[in-house]
Amino acid sequence: MATKAYAALLRGVNVSGHKKVPMAELRALLTGLGHGDVRTYLQTGNAVFTSTSDDEQALAAQLEQAVEERFGFGVDVLVRGHAYLRAVADACPFPAASLEGRQLHVTYFSEPVTASRVASLDPAAYLPEEFRFGDRALYLYTPDGLGRSRLAEALTRSAPADGVTATTRNWNTVVKLVELTRARPA
Repeated sequence: MATKAYAALLRGVNVSGHKKVPMAELRALLTGLGHGDVRTYLQTGNAVFTSTSDDEQALAAQLEQAVEERFGFGVDVLVRGHAYLRAVADACPFPAASLEGRQLHVTYFSEPVTASRVASLDPAAYLPEEFRFGDRALYLYTPDGLGRSRLAEALTRSAPADGVTATTRNWNTVVKLVELTRARPA
């Protein structure tokens, strides 16, 4: 059976000392679940692995359960394959090549979202910051970085409590995850 490369995006781990998940333990956890070629990227809950499964939701649910059992707290997880990650990077509506990685972010969603999700926001009030929607993704341009972004804060506040999981990565991480999930010669 053929294997596929995936990225697991854990939401809200290792931020400000909360929900600590050491990356070595995350690698061991994924390996213990039967996944291959397990690697992590940075300390913020990015892992790549291979699996014979084609079911991203089942893989995410499996990892969520394993993290809760191992670390004692719940963590939302999104699992995405290389083709999707590549398509999101390729569809970026902003000039990524001319921006610093800290100025451009992608928020990945567990399911499709539309502009109605943030209908109460007036985008013009946040210029020069901007956002655009993609395939289960939101692209966010923040010239002064995410930490100083009024728009990012407003987007977070205006998000409905609808059970949709969302997790954000800067552009450097977006590009690195595409690279790490690319098929490698055997």
